[in-house]
Amino acid sequence: MTIKALTFDTGGTILDWHTGFKTAFKRIGEAHGIKQDWGSITNEYRRRTLNLMLNHGEHTSATKNFDDVHAEALNELIEEHHLTKFTENDKQSIAWDALHSLECWPDFPSALTKFKKHFICVSFTLLSYRAIIDTARKNGLTWDAVISCEGIGKYKILPEVYLTCAKYLQLAPEECCMVASHNFDLDAAKQCGFKTAFVCRPEEWGHEDPPHKTPSAHHDFVADDFNDLVVQIESFAN
Repeated sequence: MTIKALTFDTGGTILDWHTGFKTAFKRIGEAHGIKQDWGSITNEYRRRTLNLMLNHGEHTSATKNFDDVHAEALNELIEEHHLTKFTENDKQSIAWDALHSLECWPDFPSALTKFKKHFICVSFTLLSYRAIIDTARKNGLTWDAVISCEGIGKYKILPEVYLTCAKYLQLAPEECCMVASHNFDLDAAKQCGFKTAFVCRPEEWGHEDPPHKTPSAHHDFVADDFNDLVVQIESFAN
């Protein structure tokens, strides 16, 4: 088994989106005297953005990026939860500011440094280029490359996206390893020939269990966190 590149899901595997968005919802809600289960609303927001984005561009070129989808899904939630006090600035604070300033999980920055000694390390993501640029700068992450579905014009979990990622890296799919905390992403990558590494993120959905709590049996690596994956990957590399 030869691996030359690690391609990382970024939105939930690297970035703690739940804390970031829940904090933004709660801050703005409290400013307007609104009490809600902001954690549940945050998770519904996440589900909707993913549903709107996955497989986008299947039949024609994609017409929107993840920033557009965050704005669209937020407007739906505001209407359904009667959050009419939210202003346009409030919406901007959630859909743009919170997304573009997400903090990464604390186990990742040092792991990335170690991975880069052996592999090309790539953010391979649904998120927009600008979101990855902003979060990388905030968290001090230095990617070897960023491959956003925005640039491909099609979105995961379409097989063309994974094959295009490998093509951009001038590697065979089997020389790439998809790293994520989500079976849907890893399973799709596996079907395209990628190696796969599942990283557990038990707190990704806050008080809710992650939808993909149990890794698929066919993954090449299963790690409790990035510290564990470093040990497994370094053992493999050596």
